[in-house]
Amino acid sequence: MSVLVLVEHTEGTIKKKSFEAVQYAAGIAKQQNTSVTALVLGTVADGEMTALGQYGAQKVLHVADARLNELHGRAYAAAVTAAAQKEGSKVIVTLNDVNGRAVAPRVAVKLQAGLVAGALSYPDTEKGFVVKKTVFSGKAFAFVDVTSPVKVIMLMPNTFQLQKVDGTATVEKLDVAFGDKAFGVTVKEVNKVKGEVPLAEAELVVSGGRGMKGPENWGLIEDLAKELGAATACSRPVADSHWRPHHEHVGQTGGTIRPNLYIAVGISGAIQHLAGVNGSKTIVVINKDPEAPFFKAATYGVVGDAMEILPRLTTAVKKFKENHK
Repeated sequence: MSVLVLVEHTEGTIKKKSFEAVQYAAGIAKQQNTSVTALVLGTVADGEMTALGQYGAQKVLHVADARLNELHGRAYAAAVTAAAQKEGSKVIVTLNDVNGRAVAPRVAVKLQAGLVAGALSYPDTEKGFVVKKTVFSGKAFAFVDVTSPVKVIMLMPNTFQLQKVDGTATVEKLDVAFGDKAFGVTVKEVNKVKGEVPLAEAELVVSGGRGMKGPENWGLIEDLAKELGAATACSRPVADSHWRPHHEHVGQTGGTIRPNLYIAVGISGAIQHLAGVNGSKTIVVINKDPEAPFFKAATYGVVGDAMEILPRLTTAVKKFKENHK
């Protein structure tokens, strides 16, 4: 009857947001007086998996099939379903990201489960099984009561602060009989960005828009991001103009992020962009147009020329770091 959580990894290294999902599953398990079982797919070292115990997992089921190192929606769903049936899991947790959106709906259909996508809270079990989630591209919230015996919850990344506990998870191999169509798509090549803070997991993000005037000025964004230890992002017009690669595009048609700090430079703040970033804990807007819509969503706003403000802000961050070594 354990709570089952799907764990994601990159080349054998478990992602930070998966630790968060395990911790979230542990919170639900505590409500239900049960345990947490993590499911790991693909090639991952035992040390990585046993460390999941530090976030609340008691057991790890490992499907050691190298084909699962890349996302195959049908195969992943088959593995999650098999693990849930083995453990008798009534609650399955995935992340509300690319992998989760490819897997969770399939699992819900297989297990005839209710599904909540974009969960932001632990279930309220005093009134059933009520979960708070985002709706309308993050512009509002809904409270969903899941009444089905089996429940699938897709957690929004960067919703909860990570807190380690004392614990080590045991690892157990799980064999899954995949059907002929489980690996219907062949992955020919994967090009991955190296040496950068992953945007989806970044706690600090510096983002630029058309107000940067051209790619030749992007070094100002990168300088500030480097001093902050932040990831860089951009608006859709910037990506469409090929100033920046498309994997940095955040918004309704790009990535959705929820960092602790989002600094938007030269971005007007159209509703399509806000849909991808309005879950940020703190939003700082720098724009020379005092009527820019983004200021309405900002925690702090600076009216002025980014070409003048960014160097001064970067210098201030450097001085702050030097004085607090």
